[in-house]
Amino acid sequence: MEKHVIIVASAIIFCLATVPVYGQYYSETVTPPHRPEKMTRLHFFFHDILSGSNPGAVPIALPNTTNPGLYLTLVAMDDPLTVGPDQTLTRIGNAQGLYVWTGKDPTQFGAVLYTDFAFTSGKFNGSSFSLFSRFPITEIARAKEEVVEMAIVGGRGAFRMARGYALTRGTYVNQFNGDAGLEFNVTLYHY
Repeated sequence: MEKHVIIVASAIIFCLATVPVYGQYYSETVTPPHRPEKMTRLHFFFHDILSGSNPGAVPIALPNTTNPGLYLTLVAMDDPLTVGPDQTLTRIGNAQGLYVWTGKDPTQFGAVLYTDFAFTSGKFNGSSFSLFSRFPITEIARAKEEVVEMAIVGGRGAFRMARGYALTRGTYVNQFNGDAGLEFNVTLYHY
């Protein structure tokens, strides 16, 4: 019987000694071998379509206010990316995500976007990068040549761990139905 007590006591001590090791939220920090960072530049066009029978962007939450307007409207999107400014040109992917209309002052109207730009053809098929940034719509509508910078905050596939920026310029805006087109010049730094 004494032998069983020693075995049980030893097992309990062993279990108590190993719990803290397995209970940590990390294993170790290592310095990865030198991997040269890559830079990729992309040029494409984005089409945000709110109108028609098959829109790419749809409001999914409206503000509970008596003030009419788009302010604080949340929109989900699955919009096409093309090689040129016309929607009928070769489709290279989709921009999927959310944006919310911001800016109480109509002269400062804009949106905050979280969008995943996923490529479905060509060299970067299956890869994507993520953008999270403010987009000042009234500035684009006022000056078609206005360029806006937005932040790239991540990526997957060929763009794993991407960071960088997107320079965008409006190619068309329909103030009546909300449809818009943007030209994207993107610079990505990734591994």
